[in-house]
Amino acid sequence: MFQGSMVALVTPMHENGDVDHASLEKLIDFHIENGTSAIVSMGTTGESATLDTKQHCAVIRYTVEYVNKRLPVIAGTGANSTTEAIELTRCAQDAGADACLLVTPYYNKPTQHGLIRHHQVIADAVAIPQILYNVPGRTAVDMLPETIAALADVPNIIGVKEATGDLSRLATILQLCGDKLDVYSGDDATGTDFLLQGGKGVISVTNNVAPKAMAEMCKAALAGDAKKAHEINSTLSLLHERLFIESSPIPVKWALAEMGMIELGIRLPLTVLSEQYHEPVREALRQAGLL
Repeated sequence: MFQGSMVALVTPMHENGDVDHASLEKLIDFHIENGTSAIVSMGTTGESATLDTKQHCAVIRYTVEYVNKRLPVIAGTGANSTTEAIELTRCAQDAGADACLLVTPYYNKPTQHGLIRHHQVIADAVAIPQILYNVPGRTAVDMLPETIAALADVPNIIGVKEATGDLSRLATILQLCGDKLDVYSGDDATGTDFLLQGGKGVISVTNNVAPKAMAEMCKAALAGDAKKAHEINSTLSLLHERLFIESSPIPVKWALAEMGMIELGIRLPLTVLSEQYHEPVREALRQAGLL
C-alpha cells in the first residue's frame, strides 16, 4: 500500500508542552512540497508516550484533516496494553487515517506468542490496515521473523517496520513472508541498502529535516539505481548518526528548531538537546545543505 520515503513526524510543541498546531501545518506542507510519500502521525518519534489518549487521538485527527488526502497518513497506535492499542487504533480509523503503525508492547516484554495474540486481537477488533513495528532497542522485546510470518496471514496486517538495523533480517522476513506483507526500514543508517535489497520504504527520522533528499534517495533505490542512491545518502550519513546523539526525538526537534521550522518544545521526561551536542548536529545539517 505504501512505498518510498515516509516521515516519522515529530509533534511540534510550544515551550510549555502544548501542541503547536500552526507548526504542525507548516511541517505537513513542507513534506508535501518536498516529495514525502506518507506521514506517520503520533508514532514514537511523535512523542506518543508523553501524550494521553485524548491528546494522541486529537493530533491524529488534526493531521488527517489538514492533510486532506494530499498524501497517506499512517497513525501510530501502539501501546503496551492491548486494550489501549485497540482504543487508539479505533480512534485512528474513525479519524480517517489510511493505516496504523503499532510498535511492539514495551517494558512488559511479552513472549513471541504474546506478540502474536496482541496483534491478532487488535487486527480482529479494528479493520484498518496495520503495520507491525519492531524496535527492540527501545522496547526491550524483539519480534522475530517467524513471529512476523505468523502474523502475515492476518488479512489487515499489511507490513512491518523493521528497525533493528540488521539487513539479514530483511532477507529472512522476505523469505518467510513472500509478498504477504511489505517490509519497511526503521533505521536511517541502513535504509538505502534495505531498499536496494527488497524493502519497500523507509519510515525515517532524518526525513523530518531532509525530505527532498530522502525522497530522491528512496526513488533511486527503488528503481535499482544503487550509485545514485548511495551518492544522495552520503550527504545524509552524518545526519543519520547525529540525529541519534541523544535519545530521539531530542536531536531532530532541536535541528528543526535550528532550521526555523518549530519551537524548542518537548515534553518531560525528554529535555532539549544538551549544549555540547549543538555544534555536532549543526555540522550534520550543514553537510546536508540544510543550514
